[in-house]
Amino acid sequence: MFKQFLLILAVAGAGLAASENDFIDIPFKRLKTSAERIESHGYPAESHFVETEDGYVLNMFRIPHSPKLNNGQQQRPVVFIQHGLFSCSDCFLLNGPDDALAYNFADKGYDVWLGNARGNLYSRNNTKINIKHPNFWAFSWHEIGAYDLPAMIDYILELTGESALHYVGHSQGCTTFFVMASFRPEYNAKIKTAHMLAPPIFMGNVTEGTVVALAPYVGSPGLGAELLQNQVFLPWNEVVQRVLDTACSNDPYLLSYCKTLALMWGGGEGNLNVTLLPQVAETHPAGISTNQGIHFIQSYVSNQFRRYDWGPKKNMAKYGSVEPPAYDLTQITAEVYLYAGPADGSANLKDIARLPQYLPNHKIFEIEDESWGHLDFIFALKVKEVINDKVIMISETYDWLNKV
Repeated sequence: MFKQFLLILAVAGAGLAASENDFIDIPFKRLKTSAERIESHGYPAESHFVETEDGYVLNMFRIPHSPKLNNGQQQRPVVFIQHGLFSCSDCFLLNGPDDALAYNFADKGYDVWLGNARGNLYSRNNTKINIKHPNFWAFSWHEIGAYDLPAMIDYILELTGESALHYVGHSQGCTTFFVMASFRPEYNAKIKTAHMLAPPIFMGNVTEGTVVALAPYVGSPGLGAELLQNQVFLPWNEVVQRVLDTACSNDPYLLSYCKTLALMWGGGEGNLNVTLLPQVAETHPAGISTNQGIHFIQSYVSNQFRRYDWGPKKNMAKYGSVEPPAYDLTQITAEVYLYAGPADGSANLKDIARLPQYLPNHKIFEIEDESWGHLDFIFALKVKEVINDKVIMISETYDWLNKV
């Protein structure tokens, strides 16, 4: 979850202080938005904005229907897809129209919506707080689950006239769903099926190196966490992203280097489609609050799924208790499907195995491929065959069985 962007951090750290004039001789490729990516493959695309109750303005993208189907005027079931940490809506498009989940759903007759969490490159506005103010970044994945997901879901359902939708999340997109469905349980009724691809909920058995390495420093309240929290981390930077994207696309030597970098991101060559790296580099890392990373590391240290730990004094003021309250997972009544990879260092099989005791309506799918890792759920060469087709089949079966 974290190590995949450490090498880019070094590049970004140097590049953030640079200006576009420093790279004047580089013929930069122009940044594509999610909507432009969708349209480049002949699909209709829409861009929508929704404001959360605490003022964050989130940019969602929509594929309303497929050009392969004559269903543009028909009522279509809705699927909402939410990205993971450091990511954005682009990640579910980069595999192209044959293998990317968003297009696969559209080609099966679905109205497809792609979300963007507060703080990433598509959702960096707030009607109440300036982005330069520390309070803008004073959020973790709790706020994304408690405010962002409900706001986006309500907007989608109101606009489409549907009463419920299918939800697909990868990594943090799973974590935030569990926050929403337990913290705001009324939203369970708005979910048809929920597909959790590599869900980091309990994290006591995580083996991901960066989480383990940083745990002694920021995994518990103290000076380390206080120095780092409430800041932007790995912000998307146009100059850096253009350098990475252009270099990875054109120069054979650098392309070879970038492929090696991609393998390190995925934990080994395994299933990862490394040819996607130039497209990934265009918009990733998309930016997060440091609190999101700290919150995940706290989950590893505590081995619990609970609110952000600010320390005893601040916890008492915020929560009325010395320890942060745990999320009541028994409140999650939606139909939940858990997808687990044997080689996933961020969403460990042992940790995922703890979830069923809390979920009255669930099923676990353990990927048979022993090398299946965290990023394979979106970037594997066989992602359509192993993941997408199963997710869509379950969604279609639900819709067929529940026809009015």
